[in-house]
This record gives sequence, structure tokens and C-alpha cells, in this order.
Amino acid sequence: MKLAVIGGGGVRSPFLAKSLSQSASRLKIDEVVFADIDRNKLRLYGNMAKKTAYLNAPQLKFTLTGSVREAVEGASYIITTIRPGGDETRMLEESATIAEGVIAQETVGAAGLSFAMRTFPALCEIAHFAEKYALPNFRIFNFTNPVGIVTQALSDAGYGFTYGICDAPTGMLDSFEKMLGLKEGSLKAEVYGLNHLSFFKSVTLNGKDITKRILKDPASYEKTELAFFPQSDLMRRGYIPNEYLYYYFYPEEALRNMLKAKKLRGAVICELNAEMGKELNKLGDTFNRYDEALEIFSKYHGARESAYMSLETGVKRQKKWTFDPVSPEKGGYAGVALKYLEIVQSGKEGEMILSCPSAGALDFMQPSDVGEFSVSVTANGAVPHRFGNVPEECAQIVSEMKRYENAASLALRTRSKSALVEALALNPLVPAEKAAALAEKYLKINAPYVEYGK
Repeated sequence: MKLAVIGGGGVRSPFLAKSLSQSASRLKIDEVVFADIDRNKLRLYGNMAKKTAYLNAPQLKFTLTGSVREAVEGASYIITTIRPGGDETRMLEESATIAEGVIAQETVGAAGLSFAMRTFPALCEIAHFAEKYALPNFRIFNFTNPVGIVTQALSDAGYGFTYGICDAPTGMLDSFEKMLGLKEGSLKAEVYGLNHLSFFKSVTLNGKDITKRILKDPASYEKTELAFFPQSDLMRRGYIPNEYLYYYFYPEEALRNMLKAKKLRGAVICELNAEMGKELNKLGDTFNRYDEALEIFSKYHGARESAYMSLETGVKRQKKWTFDPVSPEKGGYAGVALKYLEIVQSGKEGEMILSCPSAGALDFMQPSDVGEFSVSVTANGAVPHRFGNVPEECAQIVSEMKRYENAASLALRTRSKSALVEALALNPLVPAEKAAALAEKYLKINAPYVEYGK
């Protein structure tokens, strides 16, 4: 079986390669191709990924290419993790957004739609190549942000073979297991909502709901992403939120922290990646000088991880970050995609979390509305679980954001400036009076990548 990764020159490529190579034999994957149009990044990070894969599975055919067609030809599964415009363009749109006094987060905030203006056309091109050259019944797992918006737009455009994947829900569950000293896979969760806006309806251990136990445990607010929330607030609400709910619960605080910050998240990542790239370029051969490359990679990626959401929340991660290329690993977004493969190959129904059309999962969403859900997977695809008795405030937040995502999908598909303004005005984190000014800025930023009409 062949699996292709489009965006294989990204800085997360070594993680992907580790997960894929460790599962290759078990999942009958005999060929992996990493593709990227940025030849230099593919040379640096792609070769690190290639060496990581070799250390775990030397028998695996692992190739690098600058051709999307070559990558998807004959593939059964495709992972998309692309960043058109690079880190520099992200930095531009976040700066342009905060200058208007608007939360500049690149997935849930206004800047996310600017990013989608570039990613959606590129993803459509990949999907088109896949339709022509991949094997019948192929699947695309999209990790490209903003996952919720672009997966909705791809579904609306007729590319229903695409699922959105994110490691945030499974990462949260993993952190609970580590906190409680449990074996990996001990906890089960029922999740509903949207990407970066989802809720844990329940977390169970051996069939017993331990949600309240987690919310009451002070360690949850020290050792997991719940550290972004006051314990008293979550105890009052009575449910476990995705960490990105921080922006919806405390938008004034998030904006205030962003306005005070000397650099936004995009600028921090841009600088860290640029410095890492310089050092790796000096090194040259990241495959044969892998240990030295890994030392450089660990230093800069560790700095990136420790700063996750710290500018917006004022909370810095305490755990030290390391990357062991050969230690057992099932996590990350590759782990989410591989879970799907594992279930399908087992021939039995299995459960996981991904983004797909709701198909009646929530009574306040349309069946075609893409959301993030616990799903049952068979060889025929994913079917979301049904969720009743959703707290009113959760239903309201999801409904508001879903109206925005649907409007954003329309803007992306029609390439209409007026539709873009209307969509931005519907984002609950964007003051409606700022929508037109933001749209103008985003049109200029994205002019090299896509053209919009009136």
C-alpha cells in the first residue's frame, strides 16, 4: 500500500515519518512518499524524515519528490499538511489583524480565513490530482489549517473523500492518561463540536464516566491543556473543553494579551523556523549528519512547543520537550490517520475522532455541516455518533461558529469579496464593523495566490 504526504517538507515531517514508519509493517504500508514544492525544505526536513523512517523501518520504500502528481499516483491514502505562503505570510496576516484590534489566531480567529484563502485552492488541486491518479476508494486526511473551514469547503465543492484530522482531542486524552498514570488507550471519549471548538461530552475509564474526577483534580490544571482555564470556571460549566475554547470563553483577555505581546505566535514561529533553517542549511546533509540535525531540530522545536498559546493565555508549558526518533509512538495527527487505516484493515467497526459531515450527530446542525466528532468507522467510511442533551451554551457557540464556517466556505468557493466580508462579520470573535477593513487587507495579502471578484 502507498501513502503520500503532501507538505512533506514541513517542520513536523520527522514526527510524521516516525509514526508512519513504526506502523508501516503492521498496516501493510510498503511505500511512503513525501512531496513538497519547496525543494530546500524538502532537502532539510524531508531528509530528516527519511532518516527517521529508515531507523524505524529500513525495509520501507521512502521517497521524496517535488511533484504532487508523482506522490499521489497509485496512493491509497493521502495526508495534506501544506502552508502556502510560508511562515512569513502567516506573520503578515496576524499583524494585519491585530492592527485592527481583532484576535489574530490563525484558525479560530479572523486570520484563519485569510489562511484558508490560500490553502483551499491548493487543496482543491491536490484533490483533483488524487481523483485522476490515486487508487479507487482513496481517502484524503487533511491537517491543513483552518481544518474546519477548508474541510467544509472541500465537502461543499464535491470532494467528499476528505476527512479533517487534528491531534488536539487525542492529545488532551493522552495528557489525562499520563496525569492519572494510566496505560495508553485506557480512556475513551465522546467528543462533539467543531475543529478547535469541541467538547468532551464524557471521558470514561473501564466504562465509568470520570469527567468530574478530572475537573476536580488540581493536577489537570498543571499537567494538561486545561491549565488555560480557571478550575472554578470549568467546575461551574461541568464539561471539558478543547483548549481553543479559551478564545471564546475569555476573548477580551486573549485580545488584551495579544495587544501587549511584543510578537504574535506567527512571528515567533517564523523566527524560530528561520533560525533553525539557517543552522540546518549550514549543516547541509541532514540525512547523513542526522544526529547533529536532530540536536538543532530539538532545540528550536522545543522552544516552539513551550510557547504554545503562551502569548494569548499567559500560561507557559512546564514540561521539557524532547524528540526520540525510535521510541514507541502512536500520537500526533499521523496517529489519527493511521487509526482510520487500522480500523478499516481490521474488518471490524472501530471508534475515533475526526472532522466530517454531521449526518444528524447534533440536532442543531445540518447533515452536511462538517464538525469534529467521535465517529464509528467501517470500510464504508465514518459515521458520527449522535449527541443529545448538549448544554445550551455549547450549542450556541457551535451554532454561531458553524454559520461563520458555512459563510466562509461560500466565500472560498465563489471567490467573492462581498461574501468574504459577510463571512468575517459572522465570526463571533470579529466585530462586524471590522469585517470590511480586514477583507481588504486579506485580499492584498493573498493576491499572489488567488484572485477574488466583487
